[in-house]
Amino acid sequence: MTVHTDILPWATWRETVSQPDIWRQWSTECPVQKLRGWIATQPFDEIWFCGAGTSAFIGDILVAGLEGQATKPLRALPTTDIVARPKDYLNGHKTPLVVNFGRSGNSAETLAILDLLDQLAPDAPQLNITCNPKGALALRGDHPNRRIVLLPDETHDSGFAMTASFSTMLLTAVGIFDDGAVLEELLPSLAQEFDRLLPAFCDLARVRPERIVYVGSGPLAFAAREAALKTLELSAGHIPALWDSTLGFRHGPKSFVQPGTQIVVFMASHPQAKLYDADLVKELRKQFPDNPIVSLGPSGDIDTPSYQRDLWAVPLAVGLAQVLSIHWSHQLGLNVDDPFAGQNTLSRVVSNVRIHEVAQ
Repeated sequence: MTVHTDILPWATWRETVSQPDIWRQWSTECPVQKLRGWIATQPFDEIWFCGAGTSAFIGDILVAGLEGQATKPLRALPTTDIVARPKDYLNGHKTPLVVNFGRSGNSAETLAILDLLDQLAPDAPQLNITCNPKGALALRGDHPNRRIVLLPDETHDSGFAMTASFSTMLLTAVGIFDDGAVLEELLPSLAQEFDRLLPAFCDLARVRPERIVYVGSGPLAFAAREAALKTLELSAGHIPALWDSTLGFRHGPKSFVQPGTQIVVFMASHPQAKLYDADLVKELRKQFPDNPIVSLGPSGDIDTPSYQRDLWAVPLAVGLAQVLSIHWSHQLGLNVDDPFAGQNTLSRVVSNVRIHEVAQ
């Protein structure tokens, strides 16, 4: 198996394959214990994971992956939801610890949520996890109830699609909020696996499907959501992509499958969930014998270790979709670093959103 070399000039490719080295570096630099200690001193009732787009998906993955472990309620609340209806959330009934994720830290909704917190919830502690030292999330932190986690410079992707930024923000939060995760051990392990799996990922990318579905259970269902977004973004919509949960897929969304549809199942390590994943793979291969169906996970077509928590395997699952989508974007003749170049419809940082004043 050989890694394709013709896509090496793309920054998005370099940023994707740099993730293992970034994780190794960050495993010893992330100030997990200091952050945990600060959180322990803060008064709050709930933990909110906030962001927009891929940064919001991090929250969904964390909430699903930490289910049953947290002592305080966890909520995934996209900034796009809060900004649209701020007083429905920031109403004084609960004091949240607001964890803001942002690659640039400068999107319109990020700027708005910081203003709204100052206006409607000034006592709410904030933890800003960001990749850009010049963004608002990094610069608006001079306050006793705010802490900033600035990721390595290499995570501030220059390409349109979030790759290293996504995985490293997610893993940072895993280190902070998952008591079972020891980043000094987990990140080098994931780095080694990513390096090992990369040739298999590239081999799978040789054939571009007409459309694709990603499914999984628990946090891997929301990994499937991010995976589908990567394919949509990097193919500029030329490859329709759907995501769902393993058990939810049969309830209507399976109608998406046509000849030429590829189906990727992210296999769980969870002892119960993995039974349903295996059942679905078997069913799909019987019902769609001519469709490419690929399983990634323990004992899957692409075999990965069985992790203590499926949350920890998310960067590998999404890493597969990143590699596939970059290759397919290149095959389509697109600008991989900016698939919408010249269209003026989507941009790397969403900034052209009119933010309305909060109604009194």
